[in-house]
Amino acid sequence: MMEDKIRLELQQIEQEEKVRILYACESGSRAWGFPSKDSDYDVRFIYIREVEWYLSIHEKRDVIERPISDLLDINGWDLKKALYLFRKSNPPLLEWLQSPIQYLETSTVAEQIRRISPLTFSPRSCMYHYLNMARGNFRDYLTGDTVRIKKYFYVLRPLLACGWIERNGTMPPMEFDYLVRELIPEDSELNRAIRELLDRKKAGDELDYEPRLTRIHEYLIEQIAYYEKTIIEQKQADGGLDGQLDKLFIGALQEVWGVPLKV
Repeated sequence: MMEDKIRLELQQIEQEEKVRILYACESGSRAWGFPSKDSDYDVRFIYIREVEWYLSIHEKRDVIERPISDLLDINGWDLKKALYLFRKSNPPLLEWLQSPIQYLETSTVAEQIRRISPLTFSPRSCMYHYLNMARGNFRDYLTGDTVRIKKYFYVLRPLLACGWIERNGTMPPMEFDYLVRELIPEDSELNRAIRELLDRKKAGDELDYEPRLTRIHEYLIEQIAYYEKTIIEQKQADGGLDGQLDKLFIGALQEVWGVPLKV
């Protein structure tokens, strides 16, 4: 099974890099709920090194990346980097922590971060992230009369994420189906058009260049214009958690390596 292969790859990374992986999950289309039959496995993880590695005046590489092979795309962030980005309400990290497909969770660290994530969540910053993703994919793939129609998902999902943030003020769930169900009226023409396209993708249809889908296309243009105007109304995070995150980091070193450190 691919899950077993992924866990084996993670074990090899631990041995080769002399790290402990605290958390690993799926982050791409498989976690979003619309994989193709040949979709990569986008594995993301958070790791921690031994205490001595952090006791240096030199900046060191704080990511681990592996070349894509056999449908596996694996890379991870050092916990210190992850916590630094967490305090800025980093959407990719927040998505990882709530992924519906988790490969391992070996310490309490991920759950500690989840518990305090509402305190760092910034609706405006996260909406900017999703809006920029939607605009970029729309511009690159969907501007002609003939478009790469599978890319509709890569504009729809971030725009639905914007809609979730506007409505709920919280981090949107990863699952595309759930976002559609919550935000697009079930009996609408738009919902039917999205469902038909999703069924085709899941069935393995080759979704390449085709005439653009009018109803979905109109919706994307409307939503991008809407959020460009209203995003400034979203709240920013209050911040002020640096001391708590320092303690979390030191506590993780203690938990993983069993070393006595003053918190």
